Amino acid sequence: MLQVVKRNGEKADFKEEKISAAILKAMNSPSGVYIKNQPEEIAYIIKEKYKNEDEISIYDIEESVYYELIKNNNPATARAYESYKSIQAYKREQNTSDNDILGLLNQTNVDVMDENSNKNPIIASTQRDLIAGEVAKDIAKRKLIPAHLVEAHDSGAIHIHDLDYLIQPIFNCCLVDMKNMLDQGTVVNGKLIESPKSFQVACNVMTQIIAQIASNQYGGQSINISCLSPYLKKSYEKNLKLAENTLDNEDLALSMADAMTQKDLESGIQTIQYQINTLMTSNGQAPFVTLFMHTDEKDPYLSETVKIIEEILKQRIQGIKNESGVYVTPAFPKLIYVLDDNNINDDSKYYELTRLAAKCTAKRMYPDYISAKKMKENYEGNVFSPMGCRAFLPPYKDDNGNYKFDGRFNMGVCTINLPQIGILAQNDEEKFFEILEKRLDLVKEVGLLRYEHLSKVTSDSSPIHFQHGAIARLPKHTPIKYLLENGYATVTIGYIGIYEASMLVKGDSHTSAGGKEFAIKIMDLLNKKKKDWSKKYNIAFAVYGTPAESLTHRFASIDKDRFGVIKNVTDKGYYTNSFHVDVREEISVFDKFDFEAEFQALSTGGCISYAEIPNMDHNVDALLTMVKYIYNHIQYAEFNTKSDYCSNCGFDGEILLDEDNNWYCPNCGNKDKSSLTVVRRTCGYLGENFWNEGRTKEIKARVLHI
Repeated sequence: MLQVVKRNGEKADFKEEKISAAILKAMNSPSGVYIKNQPEEIAYIIKEKYKNEDEISIYDIEESVYYELIKNNNPATARAYESYKSIQAYKREQNTSDNDILGLLNQTNVDVMDENSNKNPIIASTQRDLIAGEVAKDIAKRKLIPAHLVEAHDSGAIHIHDLDYLIQPIFNCCLVDMKNMLDQGTVVNGKLIESPKSFQVACNVMTQIIAQIASNQYGGQSINISCLSPYLKKSYEKNLKLAENTLDNEDLALSMADAMTQKDLESGIQTIQYQINTLMTSNGQAPFVTLFMHTDEKDPYLSETVKIIEEILKQRIQGIKNESGVYVTPAFPKLIYVLDDNNINDDSKYYELTRLAAKCTAKRMYPDYISAKKMKENYEGNVFSPMGCRAFLPPYKDDNGNYKFDGRFNMGVCTINLPQIGILAQNDEEKFFEILEKRLDLVKEVGLLRYEHLSKVTSDSSPIHFQHGAIARLPKHTPIKYLLENGYATVTIGYIGIYEASMLVKGDSHTSAGGKEFAIKIMDLLNKKKKDWSKKYNIAFAVYGTPAESLTHRFASIDKDRFGVIKNVTDKGYYTNSFHVDVREEISVFDKFDFEAEFQALSTGGCISYAEIPNMDHNVDALLTMVKYIYNHIQYAEFNTKSDYCSNCGFDGEILLDEDNNWYCPNCGNKDKSSLTVVRRTCGYLGENFWNEGRTKEIKARVLHI
């Protein structure tokens, strides 16, 4: 029987009714002409033409149909048939991003779905952003990024972060100049927002600004909460005036003003907490917001700032109700509490505030802690917030010689895969650094690519950032290029896996004497490149300990597929973040902080350290001991505990991982993720939508440090 060779090479029996059906579709199309019996007649002619052949290609059939229609005086249908073929061919074409996008729709593209633990990939708005991201990645790789950099990214030599946003004129993370926006007024969606007259309005305006900022960049944003303090003072003055006009007794008037202001304070902070956790930005997630809390003696409204910090901590300790009505730990906003001379000792003026912060950490994992003492050593005497979870800016002075941090930003990140270099070096330290030198040039190229891309942008691209105060107040159509240069903005050199690189080259952890010497040598080279490139290109490069939420798994998977299973390297399913001690290594919290403090001083573009601790809800004094240790020993640290809930049985405790890395409730055995609330430290942020395979394995492997 005559066989038809299809487009994919497979064969099928010849069936003339399929030919007549295709012709009939063309005839019935808007541009075709129907002629009775013609489809069947042409199908029969083609069958007879090839009846003595063993096989025929689908292309021969299509060509024969076209010419038979012309020969039989039906050119309109012939053209319609050709058009139909073109459409079908287009539909069959495989775009490079098709499988990735279809995988999001049918929930099989787990790498992208699990990339961000604070995005729920099932929700339509989030899925829309992820789909757009896959298209954008495809365009960036084919049209924007040089082929050798795409190859380096795909092979796992480097990782170009946020590829899904690279084609757009947007940047990574920033320190919002919220004080300027509130004090001088701003514009949101083309509407003028004047300086607020009360605390509650200021809180409301701030959350609207946060939403706008989050929708026009792709990284975290940080806000010093002291920007709200003048408005708490305004509310008190307004309340006192009302009380004095209402009551004859001065003491009662003062008491009434205090009570009314306290109510304003509670309502305002609740507005911030609830709005940030319920807002959905254009990229399908809650805004990545960090609130910076510092009892700075230079703050003219310090007493109001202290009250605001206290209320933030109290409300965070309480938590936010989930859909079952149970108070749970919210992921946002991230809280950072500054340890300073006036709050660190038992007899310090604001020590009770630090005790409250420790109580909050024990219950809700936040706040994290910055030591003003240690930070001043690394940043020319300055204390300021990281941008988002860990990205710090280098000191910068404005035209008046004053240090400026708020209103600055990061252009983007490229991370180098140190373990892969270790594998290629084959125990040869000299060879390791030869390869590292060459691959750092790739990181530099990506940084310059981001700079060149953003240098063409004008202030119109994001008015909230560049025209209305979050970053600057530029006129319309003004290029932002000068904001990228002279150290105002940064572009970062990311790194991952110093532990694994040390195991490969030195045969031991970087906590060993030889391993540490090797690790410091890596950091010194990164800092040399930072210094050289910053001077050469007039752009502030920064050395950044990459959070690597999903990258920890991506790099390890690529290297395992390429080089096989390597003990303590690719066998784990993840690489260790930045300079961190291996999560499996038995080390005390104090020794860990001492060890990693040296690396923080060499990673000034981004760093953080953590300690894994048990539930210390009933032992806050012990936690305070560790908090006090931070002040004298390390710049930036956090504590990880467990804060979970099972809505199936009401269990309030630690949700566990079984041997197959599936989360389950130890009380009722529930494994349905939709009814489990699991909050863990993903990198610098808390994550609450579960994690990819590698990060889950890393979480499971963590040992306690106390």
